[in-house]
This record gives sequence, C-alpha cells and structure tokens, in this order.
Amino acid sequence: MQKCRYRFSGQEETALSHEGTLTGRLLLQKIIETRAPPLATTENTPNLTTEFNPFELEPSIDKSPLLSETDMAEKIQAKIPNLPIRYWQKFKGKAISKNKTCAKFPSLYDLSFNNMYWQTLKTTNGTFYLYGAYYDNRTLVALKPVIRILGMINRLEPKVKTFCQLWFEGYKEPIFARVWEYKYIWYKKWGNYKNGIFQPYMIGCQIPPGHRHLVPESVSLVERPCDMATTNLRVINNRPEKGEKENFAVCVKGLDFLDTDLSVRMVEWLELLFILGANKVFLYDLEIHPNISKVLSYYQELGRVEVTKLTLPGEQPNIPGLLHMYLKSKLINKRQNELIPYNDCLYKNMYRYKYIALLDTDEVIMPKSSMDWKSLMDIVVPKALKTKNNTRASYNTRNVYFMDSMRHTHSWFREIPHYMHMLQHVNRSYNYTKPGQYVKCFHDPERVLTLHNHFPLSCLGGSCSTYAIDTEDAHLQHYRADCVNTLKKLCSSEYKNRTIMDTTIWKYREPLVSRVTETLLRLGFFTPGTTSSRAMDLPASGVRRK
Repeated sequence: MQKCRYRFSGQEETALSHEGTLTGRLLLQKIIETRAPPLATTENTPNLTTEFNPFELEPSIDKSPLLSETDMAEKIQAKIPNLPIRYWQKFKGKAISKNKTCAKFPSLYDLSFNNMYWQTLKTTNGTFYLYGAYYDNRTLVALKPVIRILGMINRLEPKVKTFCQLWFEGYKEPIFARVWEYKYIWYKKWGNYKNGIFQPYMIGCQIPPGHRHLVPESVSLVERPCDMATTNLRVINNRPEKGEKENFAVCVKGLDFLDTDLSVRMVEWLELLFILGANKVFLYDLEIHPNISKVLSYYQELGRVEVTKLTLPGEQPNIPGLLHMYLKSKLINKRQNELIPYNDCLYKNMYRYKYIALLDTDEVIMPKSSMDWKSLMDIVVPKALKTKNNTRASYNTRNVYFMDSMRHTHSWFREIPHYMHMLQHVNRSYNYTKPGQYVKCFHDPERVLTLHNHFPLSCLGGSCSTYAIDTEDAHLQHYRADCVNTLKKLCSSEYKNRTIMDTTIWKYREPLVSRVTETLLRLGFFTPGTTSSRAMDLPASGVRRK
C-alpha cells in the first residue's frame, strides 16, 4: 500500500497518491485545515506550500510505566484514608480467622462500599454507613482504651446488638469486643428525629483486657461475632512522634462551592488564620470550583492545609449541582451530614493540637486585646479559672455580623486592594447575637467527645463546660450577605440598621495584603497589564490603624 502525501497550500489540497474514498480524503482535509501547523508562514507568501504526512506523526500520550501493586495501594490509601490497605497487603492470600467458619479477615474486594468513602453493614434492624475508626486513649476516657467508629445509621436509638472484630498486627485471628455505646451526635429537638433518616452516631468498643497495650490495625463491625465482615476500617491513631502538640487546628465542614468562585477570598481567609496562629487548616471537599481547588492544592503542597474528599452516604445525591440543590432544600439533613467531617477532624487531630476550632470560610475568631490566638488564650484561660477553678471543654466567642451591605460612606478604601474583602468590610452591626447563639469555640480535644458546629454535644468526665470569652478580648467576625434564616425577622432592626466601624482587622493589614498578593501572583490570578476599574475614592487619611 502506498503512503498518502497531501500538499496543503491554504487554497487547495491535492492527493498526490491515494487509495481510499472521497469521504476519507475530506476527513483528512478537515484534520489538515484545523490541526496541521504550517512549516513556514509569511505575509509575502500566502500560498506557501506545506507538506503534511499523517503516517509520520506520533501522538503524544502518557507512556509512564505501569504502577506496581504496592504503588497503586499507596495511591488508593491517600484517596481513601479509612482503608487498611497496608495491613491487608501483609496478609493477602493468607488465612486469618477465628477458625474455618468464624470471623474470616475480609478482603478489600469483599467490603461493601458506598459512595467511595463509606462502608456498609446491613443488620436485622437498620443499615450502618461507616466513615472512620479511631483509637481513643485520652486521660478522661473511662473505659480506655476504646475504638470509636464514626458513621450514620438509619435508626433512632439502635437496639441491634453489634460487635467489633479487632485486627491486631501479628495476630492470626480477631479479638472480639461488644459494642457498648451508640452515641447520638444530635439533639432530637432540632428535627429529623425519625427512623429511616440517616442519623449521625459515634459507636464505641472497649479493647478487651490482655490487649489494651496494643493498638488495632483495623476494625470490622458485625452483627454476630463470627459473621463474615463487609466492613473493615483502618484504625487512626495520629500521635505525634515526640508527643508534643502544636497549638491550633481549624476544621472546616464539606465545601459546597461548585459554581461559586471564592478562591481569592479563600486566600485572604487562610492567610489571616495563619497570621493569627493556625498551624494547619483541615477542609473537606464535597464539590468546589476549579479555582478554589487550585488554591487549596497550593496550600496543601506547602503543608498548611489538608483537603479530604467527601460524599454523602446512602441514597443521598452526590451528582454535582444536584448535591447543592439537595443540601439547600434539606437543611436539617445538611446539618446532620456536617457532623461527620467535624468529628472526623476532631478524632484525627485530638492528639496533635492543644485547641481545635470549627470555622466556616466566612468566619474569623478575632483577638481584640492581643495579637494572636496564643496570646489570647494566655489571657482567657486564667480569667476562666478565676471564675471557676476547672479547665473548660471549650471557650466560645460571640457572633457579630460584617455584612456586604454595611459599606462605609466612601465606598472603597484606596490604600487597601479592593480584592481584600475582609480588610475592606470594616462596618459591622452594633449588636451581637445573643450569648450562646451562633458562637464558635476553641475546643480542648482532651475533653470533648462529640462536636457540633457551634459547641460540644458531649464531653468526657461529665457535662460540657464552656467559658464565654469577653467581647473586649475577642469575638467572631462573621462575613455574610445577610442574616441567617432564623434571624430574618430581626435582621434589619437588630443588625442591619445600626452599625459601627470596627477596624480591629487592620492591625494585620501589612502582612495580610503582602501575603495574599504574593500568593495570587504565584497562582496566576492577575492578568499582566490590567488594572481594576473599581472606584477607590477614600482619601489616604481615611485608613488608620486601630
């Protein structure tokens, strides 16, 4: 068969030698016209002929060597942290069980997966969707050490008896432990208190005597001890090597910003948290805009943030866009689903940080009598001990609104870049929301058992104790377009119509502007040669530090 060679002149195409149909020639003509680059082009030679031989071209494809099974396992482990892949690889192909008919160690291929990140146990009275397992040996744990399993159950107050099959390194059979607690992570007065709806739970198993000096590699939840498990979760035990804790971690619920590009505001928010003393920010990704993903990937490479992919369990929708519509329409379901990432973040980091704060991306705990969170807590803790000589489980800050509509009279501050949303919005409501409402806390992970968005739901050693930080020392700056729905009736009269200027944030202006601008430049958010048309007409004297 002869090679086909085509001459392309920009005016016509002629087959010098061909075999094929007219359709084939027209197809190649289309490819040549749209894809083949000319070898030379000048204004003076518009009809310069370029020869193009498709039989001599080589498409550029990924020719990287295939991953080994070990490398593939590492990639899967990074994507799905709750899988005990390394432990499974050690015993793959080996018989590990109580006996031939009882409690066989499940292969990863035998597990019942649900929406990638969940494992399913179907019982005679309800279905369990399991997300994570954690080793808890904190000082105040009464039955320590225990294994806690975080998940959702489509039952209220489950009555079904279940067991943990605990799998230890070097053991050829599991150790059984009966589930002694289903800890409900919700208050029934908040709604959705009925069977059939996914309810958040923390499930507890005590490690039996004789094995309490060991940490299980993984745990399977079963209805009867000898059952063939359909779940097997890696037991997370993130203890620092030297036992030293860092100061502050921030946990953020599943981000739902598919079509909303908050990337620039995300950079400003993260950089402010780092200035205030956050050692690391942990975020969960439901669906996010590509620009937000670019920002978070950048900080993840720097080791300043950790992003965990997240889905909703069961039959709840995970289709991009539909997921957002579902969460917006099913607000109580949304709130219940949020408790999974909050508590997963707590248990992953309870040994690594002195304080854990749960924040949304439009909130900042702002020190007023000090420069950062550490110096703030150096003031707050002694004050708390003076009122009651007992270490608190949490320290809460009052909520105050900085709304988009609360602009200053001169529009934009000229000496502050317009893309610095928080630095530009320094008018806030005069009134705080009521004490205890919409607060955010610094939590002591040695004392909290389960967390809600605003406060602990349960604590170790008894009831949860909290200390309200004086608004002279700190408050929660909440940047919103409007009040939350539950305050809509009071929003105008109590918050929008009575405002004051609060420039506390300006004490961080220079480092914050510098860091944000440098990061945006690095990430390519500025187009060279363009300037903003936004009016910034406030005289220089209008920008003062407080």
